[in-house]
Amino acid sequence: MSDSEPRRTGDLLTFEVPAEYAAAERLDKYLAARVETSRTKVQESIVAGAATVNGEEPKKARPVEGGDTIRLRLLRPPPVGAKPEDIPLDIAYEDEHLLVVHKPAGMVVHPGYGHRTGTLVNALLYHVGARPIEINAPSDELDAQAVGLSTVGAVPRQEGNPAVRPGIVHRLDKGTTGLLVVAKDNAAHRSLARQFRERTTRRRYEALLWGRPSPPEGTLEGAIGRDPRDRKKMAVVPAKRGKPARTHYRVAERAGHTARVAFRLETGRTHQIRVHAAEAGHPLLADKKYGGAQVCSGASGRKRRAFFERLFDRLGRPALHAASLGFRHPATGEEMDFTAETPDDLRGAWEELCRVEGT
Repeated sequence: MSDSEPRRTGDLLTFEVPAEYAAAERLDKYLAARVETSRTKVQESIVAGAATVNGEEPKKARPVEGGDTIRLRLLRPPPVGAKPEDIPLDIAYEDEHLLVVHKPAGMVVHPGYGHRTGTLVNALLYHVGARPIEINAPSDELDAQAVGLSTVGAVPRQEGNPAVRPGIVHRLDKGTTGLLVVAKDNAAHRSLARQFRERTTRRRYEALLWGRPSPPEGTLEGAIGRDPRDRKKMAVVPAKRGKPARTHYRVAERAGHTARVAFRLETGRTHQIRVHAAEAGHPLLADKKYGGAQVCSGASGRKRRAFFERLFDRLGRPALHAASLGFRHPATGEEMDFTAETPDDLRGAWEELCRVEGT
């Protein structure tokens, strides 16, 4: 048996390193080259005590030597899933095929790293009377009829991904309020997803921005992809590194060095409005991630900074609201349009800006 062909007993892999081996690779690098997983997963298993070399627990940087017997038990990630939780939902519309909900600020749409509970999915599962979902491997399947929500794309595509998203056709950022459509069955999901993909849905957003966009009406364009300097952010990037994105805007009102702006999405990329607005030099008020949580326009004296810091603290989120949503009903073909009133926090912030900053 060669060192590239470990002996497997259940989850336990045993490597007999040939006596003539002399490369002295680090243990984690040696194993990562010989198992179907990442070096990070190998390192996690070693650190957790799931590996031995000649019967002893090694360090991940230990050099491999000829004649070593290495045993490795790769740690399997815990099952992922979602539990029904009794979280109130503000439902604008519901029938046997879909729901339209008003998502509040601070609610994450589906479970993921750092957000295993308290999400819209948890609330939806409770609302439809579903049982807890538990997924042990990407190959697991969910029955939409049994769950009560669509299961298209609901199961993670790769091991270790905790994102379980039954019913979720599109998303809103955690801090964004407003309208979101949820599919109850797979046929409805596919129809709605096709409408989003073919750009026939109607989506309008409201936002409070820094500065006065000029001209007062126009289109922002630029491919959006991961920010090469910060993987937690998105950015306008060269076309070959991102996805095409187009955002139409219209200034509704101005107050001092800020503006209330309506946006219409032609595409739907992650953080699209926030990224395009920031790239244009007009970040959303209170948007820490994209530079809007500081005085960006006008004087920056102590009194004015203190005013905006208090405003940011009260908002506690990017000033963005999904104000209207329109689509064709997947079963009846009827054109449906919904609107959501501007939430109190954004309305109050704009009234205060008009009072303090003037026009």
